[in-house]
Amino acid sequence: MGAGMGDDVAAILLTLAAENAELRQQLAAAQDLLMETAIDAGQMHARVEAIQAERDAWRAEAERLQIGSRRRA
Repeated sequence: MGAGMGDDVAAILLTLAAENAELRQQLAAAQDLLMETAIDAGQMHARVEAIQAERDAWRAEAERLQIGSRRRA
């Protein structure tokens, strides 16, 4: 095995190490974004549930008032 071959292998390994480091950085950025998205989705889900509970309360109140007005009529 000549020196040229060893240099080629070293260059390939260096290139692979650099690509690996770049991919790790991209993965970390993607994981951060995914975490932020999950947090946002959780907050949005909680807000939707709160709005649905409020809607249900208004609906129940409307039904109660409608029944009350029928009894008075």
